[in-house]
Amino acid sequence: MKKTTITAMVACGCLLAAAAPAQAAPKDPVRALKSKLTSGHGVRFTETTTLSGDDKIKLQSRKGTFQFNAQGVAASDITATPVGRPRERTISIGKVSYTSGGMWEDRLPEGKSWLKSNGLLGGGSGFYGQVINPVEPKTLAALVKKGKLSGSTLTGKITFKELEKVSRWFGASIPLRMHNDTKVSYTLTLTSAGLVSRVKSSYAATGVFDTNGFEGKTITIDSRFTGWGAKVSIKAPDPETVTTDAGG
Repeated sequence: MKKTTITAMVACGCLLAAAAPAQAAPKDPVRALKSKLTSGHGVRFTETTTLSGDDKIKLQSRKGTFQFNAQGVAASDITATPVGRPRERTISIGKVSYTSGGMWEDRLPEGKSWLKSNGLLGGGSGFYGQVINPVEPKTLAALVKKGKLSGSTLTGKITFKELEKVSRWFGASIPLRMHNDTKVSYTLTLTSAGLVSRVKSSYAATGVFDTNGFEGKTITIDSRFTGWGAKVSIKAPDPETVTTDAGG
């Protein structure tokens, strides 16, 4: 083969190598989240909670919507279907929550269907719900810092105490718990845009409950997020249907 031909082939190879696109670095999940935090928009989710030990049983399923503000969650509307218990719906706006059904199904005064309270964002179902909320920038930043990102998957561990420091959602969803040092193992799946499409978390069930046969078992919550940035409008229930009397 002529020297000029070999030189041309080498040059062509160099040009092709230069033209090949470099592998895209994973997009910053926190930056991706903040780009979506616009008032009047939100994201939808579905989730399933299971308890595993010698066997695996389903505790509840939930579906809902988060409405954004610049800080993360401005409002939420969540419907829970617990196994063997009445369905529950909780609407939260700011620090105020309205819960219908569930444990309050037959306890509210006649003509009232919503119980108004402060702080319990996930309603009663929050005790079995997702402890990691990827709509909160501070929470997501802590997960990124403590975790390991490989491709589109972020994995790591964080304690209840660490979560409470960064997550208003966690503190309000599980205000009563047994052990602050309980470790939550988490796996977050990211879209090509860096947004969270799935959160799977698990922790020792005794971190919240020390009775009712939960000893030595693990709670796992698997949540899927869709429709990032969709238009959302969550409103409080009709005041005529609301009460603060839980003993009626």
